[in-house]
Formats: sequence, structure tokens, C-alpha cells
Amino acid sequence: MKILSLMWNYFFYCGIGKEEYNAIKKNAYISNCVVWRILHFLMAAVFGFLFVTSLFNDLLASNRVFYLVSFVYSVIVISLFYILRNDSIVAQLIIYLSISLLFLFACLITQNKPEIPATTFIVFLLIAPMFMIDRPFFMAIELCAASTVFLVWMHSVKPHDVWEMDAINVIIFTIVGIFLNIIANSVRIREFTLTRKINIQKDTDELTGLNNKGALTREITRFLEDETTDGGIMFMMDVDKFKSINDTYGHDIGDDVIGQLGRFLGRKFVGDEIVGRFGGDEFIVFIKNNGDPDEACRIAADIVAGASDNVILPTTGQKLGVSIGVAVYGGGEQNYHELFKKADMALYKAKADPQNNYWLAD
Repeated sequence: MKILSLMWNYFFYCGIGKEEYNAIKKNAYISNCVVWRILHFLMAAVFGFLFVTSLFNDLLASNRVFYLVSFVYSVIVISLFYILRNDSIVAQLIIYLSISLLFLFACLITQNKPEIPATTFIVFLLIAPMFMIDRPFFMAIELCAASTVFLVWMHSVKPHDVWEMDAINVIIFTIVGIFLNIIANSVRIREFTLTRKINIQKDTDELTGLNNKGALTREITRFLEDETTDGGIMFMMDVDKFKSINDTYGHDIGDDVIGQLGRFLGRKFVGDEIVGRFGGDEFIVFIKNNGDPDEACRIAADIVAGASDNVILPTTGQKLGVSIGVAVYGGGEQNYHELFKKADMALYKAKADPQNNYWLAD
């Protein structure tokens, strides 16, 4: 059972576990698209050359239509790769279709000289799996299907003794190709996993476990620059009289207060909100695709109440206060810094008004 479980893990999750695999799957898909976009340029050049050559070469003339169709297909796919999201399932399916096209090309090459062992097809069995990062299970299906089609097709084309030799080689190298794909995927996936861990460490605030200033700036900027997004709300907050907390209880308690507030915000915002510590006692929460001022005020009031209830101070009965500046993004601000400036000014007004814990920017 242990061996079966290990094989299952490698065939479906490249040996790293389901959750960890799903966390870096997007990066693997993007890498696939980058590699196969380049390979399709090569395919377009090769098939274009073969089509032109087939106009003057009788040996290649029988596959002339295939060369033309493959050339047009490669050009179309190159265009699609610039339109489709690199991490989309459609893009990955196109890559598998392209791999099938290459195996079909190998079959046609073999058919032209049936008396010669199928070297080209076997080479593709070994090379194709090295250029696809995905669950090895899917590549195993691709290789087995291609090998089955090849053997059935060539059974009536090749001399029987040559076909028998090809059958043995194809079966052996199909298995080898599957294991090469498992090995290649495991190595590349672990590289993505290591890179992800390094990025998480680089982007994480040690005291709160939330995003740090750099990660906040990058993620919010990325959202604002995306033309498909629809509004947003930035909450900039800090702890009231934080210097007094440090002076009264010491910096260790001050750090603990920051940690408690960070953990509260992390528990409260568990969707695709961008939450982090900007620095010192300042935090930022950014709500995506929501530009409702009334909703912004409600959320700000919830944060104020939640911080008071969830952050414990050493003195019994003493409650933590936070002030919040709120800026609603509706597309008018050109960049992160303009929106940040609005939220910062609103925070300044909130701290200057003892009657209000939050202030909504105009």
C-alpha cells in the first residue's frame, strides 16, 4: 500500500503533495507556455521549410498538405499564446494537442520509409515529456495513446519483422518516457516550490506573518494596473497612542500588540484581500472589486471594534484603539502612490478627530 501511495503521489502531484502542488501549479503552467511559445516558432519554421521543400521534392510531396496545415496551426497557436492567459487550462490543452501533432508527424516520417525502424517516433517519445510540466498522469496517457496509434497504424504498413522490432522498442521507450516525465516534473516542481518558499520569506513580515511593505506595494499595484478590475477600497490604519504603549509596558509588549493586531486582521480577511503590515504600527488592508463607500465605512467600523475586542493589553479593562483612513478606488487614481496618499491623508484626519475612529477620503 505504501508503494501504491507513493506512485499515486508522483503520478498526480510530482511527489510533493496535493496542497503544495496546487500552490505552484500556476507557475508551472506559465513556464509551459513560455517554453512552448518558443517551440511553436521553431515548429512553424520547420513545417514552413518542409512545405516549401515538398514543392520540389517528390519524397516529401505526399505529406505536403500536412506540412501546410501544421505550419498554419503553429502560427495560430503562437497568436493564441499572446491572447490566452498563460496559466489557463485551454493553453495547456493546446500544448498537448501540439505534442500529438508532433507524434503524428513522426508517424508520417516512418510511413515514408516503412522498412527502416521508427527512430523519429522513439526520439519524440523521449524528448516530448521533457518539455511539459504537469501531472505525469496526463503525459502517461498522451504517450500510451500515441504509441497505440503508431503500432496499429504501422501494423499494415511495415514489414512484419520491422514492426515487431518497433513494437518492442516503442513499448520500452514509452515506459522510459513516462519515467523521464516523472523525473523532469519532480525536479522542476521542486524548483518552483523552493522559489515559492524563498518569495514567501522575502514578502512576509516576521512579526505578524502578513505581507510586508514590499509585497503590499507590489500586489496592490498589480491589481490597479489590471484593466479588468472593478474598483477597490484601501484601509490604512495605525494603533492609537502606540508610543505610550511602548513607553508604559516596554517594546516587547508593543511588539506583542502589533502581532495580535496582525493575527486579528489575518483571521478577518481570508479571501483574496491584500492584507499586510506597512511598517511600525501601520497596517494596510485592500479590498478588491468593491467601490461602495457605505460598505467601506461598515468594514472600517468592524475593524475598529474587532481590534478592541481581540487585542489584549496588560492593564485590565484597557482597550486598544485604532484609527483608519479609507480611500475608495474607482479608477481615478493613476497608481498605487496616489491612492496611498489619499488613504494616508484620511488617516491623518481620523487621528485629528477624537469623535471618529475612521475617515473616508473625498
